[in-house]
Amino acid sequence: MQRTITFQGRPLELTVSRQAQLQLDRRTGTLFLEMELYFSCLIRKRVYVRESLDGPGAVALADKLMARFRPVVTQTCAMRDVERDNPPVMDMPIIKPERFIPHWLTLDYRRGNWQADFGYVSAAV
Repeated sequence: MQRTITFQGRPLELTVSRQAQLQLDRRTGTLFLEMELYFSCLIRKRVYVRESLDGPGAVALADKLMARFRPVVTQTCAMRDVERDNPPVMDMPIIKPERFIPHWLTLDYRRGNWQADFGYVSAAV
């Protein structure tokens, strides 16, 4: 499935692989995707696939699929925290959030695991 949806007021190109769609169809509950943009010593993007979400902002993308975008920041720059699955973070207030909303999101299911990614498209100059 590939379609464009409105996500927090901006277009988002959603691509769900055939295998992921089959797994979604088998589910009884909703699958949640959390697109995290992490600001610290560096910038990192990651999609967490979850059975539930704490906090507001989830948007329905399709049947049994919801997502939210969460920019976060650390209080200190500690390189040992960069690769941790759950480094200590706090929500980051953004003055113009529309500039940070992802342009695309993909979801796949391979070898028994959910795999997701998001990204941005450069504007033509």
